[in-house]
Amino acid sequence: MSWLSGNLARETGIAKSLVERFSYINLDERGGAVDPAGPLRLLWLVAHGHAKSRMDLARALGLPQSTVSVRTQALMSAGVLSESGEGRSAGGRRPKLLSVNTEFGHVWGADVGSRHVRIGALDIAGNLLEVHERPLDISQEPRELVAGLAAAVRDVMADADCPGRALGLGVAFPGPVDVDAGTITLPSRMPGWRGFAVRDALAEHFELPVFVDNDANLLALGESVAGAPGRTLLVVKAGTGIGSGIVLGGELYRGRAGVAGDISHVRVPAAEDRPCTCGNRGCLEVVASGAALVGQLRAQGLNLETTAQVMATAEDGHPEATTAVRRAGLRLGEVLATVVNFSNPDEVLLGGALSGSEAFVAAVRGALYERCLPLATRELRIDRVRFGADAGLCGAGALALDAVFEQAIKRSGR
Repeated sequence: MSWLSGNLARETGIAKSLVERFSYINLDERGGAVDPAGPLRLLWLVAHGHAKSRMDLARALGLPQSTVSVRTQALMSAGVLSESGEGRSAGGRRPKLLSVNTEFGHVWGADVGSRHVRIGALDIAGNLLEVHERPLDISQEPRELVAGLAAAVRDVMADADCPGRALGLGVAFPGPVDVDAGTITLPSRMPGWRGFAVRDALAEHFELPVFVDNDANLLALGESVAGAPGRTLLVVKAGTGIGSGIVLGGELYRGRAGVAGDISHVRVPAAEDRPCTCGNRGCLEVVASGAALVGQLRAQGLNLETTAQVMATAEDGHPEATTAVRRAGLRLGEVLATVVNFSNPDEVLLGGALSGSEAFVAAVRGALYERCLPLATRELRIDRVRFGADAGLCGAGALALDAVFEQAIKRSGR
């Protein structure tokens, strides 16, 4: 087979696998998530100085001022926003200045990884107030892990000094989540968790509303809230495993079964017929995940146990580790190229432990520029997530805040 026909076959195989995964896309009620011009977006713009009045919000969001006025009034009635003082006139009545009532309260977020959990508090504008990390082994039996997670969160809460009262807890898990039911569904790396009602189990430990979702989805949600309104994002978490979240026109898209963006189990030629934890063979995760890199380097005689050790070894300039990390980035980029051509996003953002390597990021970027249509990459931004290791926490907090605001507005009668 010629080089050209071989590459065409690979691209066709990847495209076919992706089309099979994304052919059901239909923006129905289950597919969407946070309103791109919803409460959290409005609060973020006001809190970070991007909008000082209702008129500023209307300009920033591209919405009629009447629509923005209804939404800001609802937040004011709920006690989240307030208006005081007057700004400069632009030729008419002086606009009243908006401010965020930080004493309304705060939320907690937890981002569960394979061997640890990051725990943080966020104010009502989505700003991180404090962050802590605790050991946590995802391979534990579900109720044992939930008890350990709850104990760690409560321990951090007890020593925290945050404004107002705790309003809710958002938790990111490294597996598919049915957000409506609050259950883990078909997790490839969490044996014994299938169908486990994790939200209800966590709620037994807290006198707070609890919200759960997949970690890659929440990575995407956090980036969407903090970025420009209405953008389409492909946000990838590359750590022990690989996942991605999709934001379409400013809205998090989960898909009908909550697995939109699950690129880790797309078949790739480099994986050949190697078995994957999902039960299939030849998946991207078998050759490009942190767990795969650990296995590859151990087979070469390196005594490594975790993705973090792989990264540290690569950063120290170890040739085998550096080469393996770069190769993983190329393989991920090959799959992402088809997704980029398919969805034409504004940004591709990389998070997770592997994104800390410049070699990995450069390899992904190079593969995208080489394999994508020039029009698809002409204005495409390819970068790391803006919040780094805390990106998942920001998304978990955003999930909780959005639900809390919705309830507050309902109680206010708006």
